[in-house]
Amino acid sequence: MVKYGLDYTRCRWILPLLLGIGVIFGIIALAGRGWLESQTLPYVQQASLWQSCRRPEQGGEWSCESLMGYAWGRAAAATYLVGFLLLVICFALAIIAFAIDTLRFNFIRGIGGLLFVAAVFSIMGLVIYPVKFSSEMEMTGINMFSWAYGFGWTTAIMEICLGFFFCCLPNYEDQILGNVKPTYFYSSP
Repeated sequence: MVKYGLDYTRCRWILPLLLGIGVIFGIIALAGRGWLESQTLPYVQQASLWQSCRRPEQGGEWSCESLMGYAWGRAAAATYLVGFLLLVICFALAIIAFAIDTLRFNFIRGIGGLLFVAAVFSIMGLVIYPVKFSSEMEMTGINMFSWAYGFGWTTAIMEICLGFFFCCLPNYEDQILGNVKPTYFYSSP
């Protein structure tokens, strides 16, 4: 990307594309019912960010309880949701920043800082949830934090990594814009 500059059409949209993938992973984490699941048969426990469901036996009906009745449930959902909303804002700002012909590198660095703030909120929600869920909710059988919870952590890791990319990109402004003269290594015989 640095070799060809951001005007190179295939490289220009890599960072906003990665932010878009992070938004998709965040949507999967928010909507997924697999934050906590039973590991072995009979499957008796299943939880999302919003509710916890359990059934007494294999063929029984699931009974669900909202986690929004607990203060820690509201805190985990609110902090993760704030982190996700900041990620969506960063995605929109990145599309605007990369659509303009003349890049504003300080604007790009601001997006990186906002991504770090989003990561802090996401990680707070991802830490509150398992700590308080396992200590305050009755769990039967062997349970594991599952695929939707993993998508939440993937989103948080992407926020951190993309924050570094957005913050470090202005350091290579001259190389990206092609303002540096090439250095040739030539030795005469």
